Amino acid sequence: MDLVDVAVAAAGQAAALIRSTRRPTLAEWQEKSTHDFVTELDRAAEALISEALTRAVPGSVVVGEELSPTVAREGEVVWIVDPLDGTTNYIHGYPQYAVSIGAIVGGLLSVGVVHDVDRNAVYRAGTGQGAWLGDRRISVSPVTDPKHALVGTGFPFKRLDNFERYLRQFTAVTRSTSGIRRAGAAALDLADVAAGRFDAFWELSLAPWDIAAGVVLVREAGGVVTTIEGSDEVLGAASIVAGNPAIHPWLRRLVEAA
Repeated sequence: MDLVDVAVAAAGQAAALIRSTRRPTLAEWQEKSTHDFVTELDRAAEALISEALTRAVPGSVVVGEELSPTVAREGEVVWIVDPLDGTTNYIHGYPQYAVSIGAIVGGLLSVGVVHDVDRNAVYRAGTGQGAWLGDRRISVSPVTDPKHALVGTGFPFKRLDNFERYLRQFTAVTRSTSGIRRAGAAALDLADVAAGRFDAFWELSLAPWDIAAGVVLVREAGGVVTTIEGSDEVLGAASIVAGNPAIHPWLRRLVEAA
């Protein structure tokens, strides 16, 4: 829990920086790849987080989307950071973006903090310690019938070669559930699963920093997270399925078959 507290503090500093910084103009947007934007604020927030984490935990390693996009498991503590998950939302003023900090401890994904910047809400979890929103413990939903389920998703906007496969999955899920939502920030989508707002979530093309913190939140809230193929090792894969214990296996089988 000491590491959780360190991550909460670092995420809070980054969130404060984001809230206090003028939103970039269109001329200041930078496109890293197709449909994938970055701003100077992303880089500044990641540098701030990296400094705060390594100062608090000397010898720890920081892996981040903008500074060092290679996940390593060497070292006792490896931080996995997305300084601004939902950059496209942020630059458009759409209030769904977050700071996400996960940590691998002793080779195991064990710490997750997601700071919802616009709502100033902090989700946190540590292995064996449960998942929390502020001072309130959270848990996944009790829904067991897919026809009652609300499912979150993300479009494979960086990997358009996956789009036909995704559309087959989308069609299958639409036919079988009460609804699908896509808000554009995977860290917050997973927080919504942990808090019981979504009954499940799936996406095809995600990086480790998109999901590391959220995976810990969901698992500590009583949920299940795997790849579409069913592996628990999600950081090295692009696909993810998360949900409560009843809806997760149903959704995983459905999207794998589709």
